[in-house]
Amino acid sequence: MIAVVGHEDLAPWTLALLEEELRARLARCAEAGWTGMVRVGQGLPVAFGRAAKQAGLALVTVVPTLNRVPALLRERDWRAAGELLLLSEQVRLLEYDPADRDACVGADERLLRACARVLAIWDGTASNGRDRTAHLVAYARSHGIDVEVLWPAGAERVGDEVAREPS
Repeated sequence: MIAVVGHEDLAPWTLALLEEELRARLARCAEAGWTGMVRVGQGLPVAFGRAAKQAGLALVTVVPTLNRVPALLRERDWRAAGELLLLSEQVRLLEYDPADRDACVGADERLLRACARVLAIWDGTASNGRDRTAHLVAYARSHGIDVEVLWPAGAERVGDEVAREPS
């Protein structure tokens, strides 16, 4: 299983760059019989899902539940969730509150523990209390999970507008 983690505030042109880069990398994973896993959300999860589908990689989308009932997502994630569900061969339910940042970090950690490899879309910056990418990279490495960091030339973040919203 291979998962992706990364910044939530990636510029739209960065997502387009990454989708192309991910497609090539995921094609090799598909040939090896791997499966991709992503937690539902806009931006990077959708780019990963599209790249996985184009590469022929089976995709599992993780959807939050509260008390075994699908949880209400942030409105900005509705379209992304729909697209990811259409791209997925399997959906897994995971108990966590998508409105609680700490619960989301815990969900990401559980997701990573189920994987042998992580693609980290990361510019190398330290965690700032809102962006959890550095934390997840360190977490994966400390658990013996292979981490490949991607930050293509021309990649940019658009600031912390996304990170300021409650996650």
